[in-house]
Amino acid sequence: MSTTIADYRATFTGEPGYLNFAAFGPLSTTVREEVVADIELLGTGRASSIDYVAGREQEAREALAGLLGGSADEVTLQPTTSYGMMHAIYGLSGGVLASAADFPTIPTLIVRAAESFGLVQPQWMRPPSGFVTPEVVADHLQDDTRALVVSLVDSRTGYRADLRGLREAIGEDRLLIVDDTQGFGMIEADYAAADVVCGHGYKWLRAGRGTGFAWFNARARAAIRPVLSGHPATETGITFDEVPPPAASPQAYRVSQPDWLAAGRLAVAAGEIAAVGVAAIESELAALTDRVIALADEHGVPVLTPRDPARRAGFVALAPRPEHVAPLGASLANRGVTVTSRSNLVRVAPHVGTDDATFGLFEEALAAFAQKVV
Repeated sequence: MSTTIADYRATFTGEPGYLNFAAFGPLSTTVREEVVADIELLGTGRASSIDYVAGREQEAREALAGLLGGSADEVTLQPTTSYGMMHAIYGLSGGVLASAADFPTIPTLIVRAAESFGLVQPQWMRPPSGFVTPEVVADHLQDDTRALVVSLVDSRTGYRADLRGLREAIGEDRLLIVDDTQGFGMIEADYAAADVVCGHGYKWLRAGRGTGFAWFNARARAAIRPVLSGHPATETGITFDEVPPPAASPQAYRVSQPDWLAAGRLAVAAGEIAAVGVAAIESELAALTDRVIALADEHGVPVLTPRDPARRAGFVALAPRPEHVAPLGASLANRGVTVTSRSNLVRVAPHVGTDDATFGLFEEALAAFAQKVV
């Protein structure tokens, strides 16, 4: 069932001033209503009610597969993005290329995998401004590079990676593993260029914590050993007196059964996005980020995020002088504007439901900051 962007906007009920969806997305009205209903069903003790809520896992996998352009049996539900990335990275061998400046999930897991098993050899890039471009990747490839690990959207700068360009840079015989926490459902991406995509629903999907997922294509499954494979990740399920081999499907990349309530939240949130369409959401976000950039320009606050809509996603990184970061953060906080400040950057992340009142508060804060600095 399709819905309009206005219908989607109506599911936002937060207070004015929230510009921090890249950190946490306050749950949508639809998600909140559905999770309450599922909780009530789990309290009945009726087998049919319990089975219904348990079925949320399959519902979530189907909704995610639709957005990824894959099939439901290629998707696993994970507690977080990091769990999915652990399955992917810990099962690798050979050189693994990544940006040392990427979100800590990526370099941390690569180093831990190298330390634990000795099969992964970290290979680091330090690209200008943190932008992982095809050209930078091509310059850093080595003969023994087996995989490139990258964030679709850089969490600091908002730069959107060119997945097709990265695929062409590394060729068809290497894996492309993508952390999509900051882009999934918000921007259209060429997921067919990737081999593994991991994400989480607690930011832009507004589904709450515990709503991670991972997608493994056939090439990834052939190359990545299911190191972190629990007993539910076998073809036979619970088997006593023997340990059966892991499942031949991506379900091998699971530690345990998913949280049904989290699966329900994720299913509803992903279905909500599918109903309105990722293209419509991306268009709205492009207009909102344009508005943030225009206000920053008006008040003399430098912007690090690329201005080309094709190379950015849903947030804008403001880059004032290091000594001005704290005063800008204070000016925003004093007017009830919630953002993220770290690494000498101020990250401003609106969403489809961000209203004029919020932009008014944001503009007031920028004006006050500019006056104080001058």
